[in-house]
Amino acid sequence: MGQPGETAVVMQGAAGQGDVLASDADRDAVAGRLSTAFAEGRLTSGEHAERVRAAYGARTLGELAGLTADLPGPAGDAGRQAVLVPDYGVDWCLLCALLICCPPAGIAWLLAARRRARRVTPSAAVRARTEVRGGDW
Repeated sequence: MGQPGETAVVMQGAAGQGDVLASDADRDAVAGRLSTAFAEGRLTSGEHAERVRAAYGARTLGELAGLTADLPGPAGDAGRQAVLVPDYGVDWCLLCALLICCPPAGIAWLLAARRRARRVTPSAAVRARTEVRGGDW
């Protein structure tokens, strides 16, 4: 539980493990998250000092979870969302170059690729991608 890679998982699952004893790594992770929140302006210096003191005095994961319950998730996850990029069989680097050098040509090329992709049935598109890759991955 005190492994560096497990700290974030433990803190996210802390609600169900409220009476599990916290490790030093857990306390350090919460203190780091509080410092990040302070740097972002989410906590005043008084709140930060009080919560960090409480974090290093906490005995259980439940106590630690309560110190960050009103803060958003880690900064790496805050703005991250899954983005689905349609697969039109497009060379994205070539498209970017076309859009930079000659935007109308890049747009026309993308629209033509979309039109070609719509004519191909989904199973044929999957077969074509598999053939290009050279078989199963």
